[in-house]
Amino acid sequence: MNGTDTSCSITSAEYQYSLFPVIYILALVVGLPGNLAALFVFTFKITPRTAFSVFISNLALSDILILCTLPFRIHYHLKGNNWVFGDVACRITGVLFFCNIYMSNCFMTCICVDRYMATVHPHAYQRQRRPWRSLAVCVALWCVAGVAMGVFVLLGPMETNVNQFGKHTCFENLSKHEWVTRAGVYNLLGLILGSLLPTVIILVCYPLIVRRISMIRTKTAQRALRVIRTILAITLLCFLPNHLANMLHILQRREVIKTAAPPPTASTTPGGSPWPSSPSTRAWTPCCTMSPPATANGGA
Repeated sequence: MNGTDTSCSITSAEYQYSLFPVIYILALVVGLPGNLAALFVFTFKITPRTAFSVFISNLALSDILILCTLPFRIHYHLKGNNWVFGDVACRITGVLFFCNIYMSNCFMTCICVDRYMATVHPHAYQRQRRPWRSLAVCVALWCVAGVAMGVFVLLGPMETNVNQFGKHTCFENLSKHEWVTRAGVYNLLGLILGSLLPTVIILVCYPLIVRRISMIRTKTAQRALRVIRTILAITLLCFLPNHLANMLHILQRREVIKTAAPPPTASTTPGGSPWPSSPSTRAWTPCCTMSPPATANGGA
């Protein structure tokens, strides 16, 4: 029985070594050019500046930051989940990756609220429409994210369990104490404020926008409907499963919910992680960075 458990845990860890690099490389090839183009067009080519263009530019920037960390993650998984770049680089790239996941969610929510106000409450939107307000929102979000990331990095190395294979993991195999303190607090706040709340707002506002636009029988309105449905599909198929898996992962690590059987120990897992730090989060999120160009077309 123990031999079977060990074999299963090894297999469950080894799939990351080939699957994750393929997904990350695909995200880089497709997402990086698209986001760079969106950042350039909506920052330098769109005049006059609008709230929509400001939010799109910041969404593209956030996704670019996620994509820039992927070469490190690709190397990490190709080496069998062995981090060779040092602890400081691990903390910086890891916190950039996860924090910008939440930043992308927040900017997509800002775009959603902006489109909701413009469509459902056009008169109020026209009175309050000022690009500097959207810029102030973006600056505030970046400041909060910057402080959160800086504190996380400055708190020092994260506590991890012993890995008998001699590998150095990165944002994996965290100790129980780490999950109760720093990692647990950051994950819980990120889940609520950066994942679940933005998703609820998007899933409420966009259907209301669809209901309003569906009354208009123009080609522009029909094109907008197609784009909004695409955004909703991305949210439901990409972001929502990611958020739910991350929520279950956090609840499991904080022992709010119990598994049917105890997880394998760190010594039985080649990657050194009895629960890899939400694999669906790391696998699905880079795919979501390919969405801004499609979102951008919706604002025309």
